[in-house]
Amino acid sequence: MTKPDSQTRDTLWTLILTPTVWALHFLLSYVFAAFQCAPNEAIFETIEASRLAIAGLTAIALVVIAYVGLRSFREWRVNEGSFPHAGDTAEERERFLEFSSVLLAGLSFIGVLFVALPALLFADCR
Repeated sequence: MTKPDSQTRDTLWTLILTPTVWALHFLLSYVFAAFQCAPNEAIFETIEASRLAIAGLTAIALVVIAYVGLRSFREWRVNEGSFPHAGDTAEERERFLEFSSVLLAGLSFIGVLFVALPALLFADCR
């Protein structure tokens, strides 16, 4: 079965994109919060700038992850996505990459939400 022209070939880059976005979001979120909290002499100083930056990062990360996840899901379903993906053909490998990308996108989406949760709950550097 050949792919229609409107579809792309999934690769390992597609597979690792969403966990990479999650990792970058994690790193930047905690760097922003640490940068703002490090020079604080009073631990009750608010971290509004970091909270806004983390909110923006979270929105961007969630949009990218949702786009990749939905694109992979759509292509998996168009290619008659079914189980198992155990064949030794290019189409079966493609379906396996698409479904794995969907699962990793879901995990990464939840991970980004959990990384952003402290910024929502804590208003100062305590």
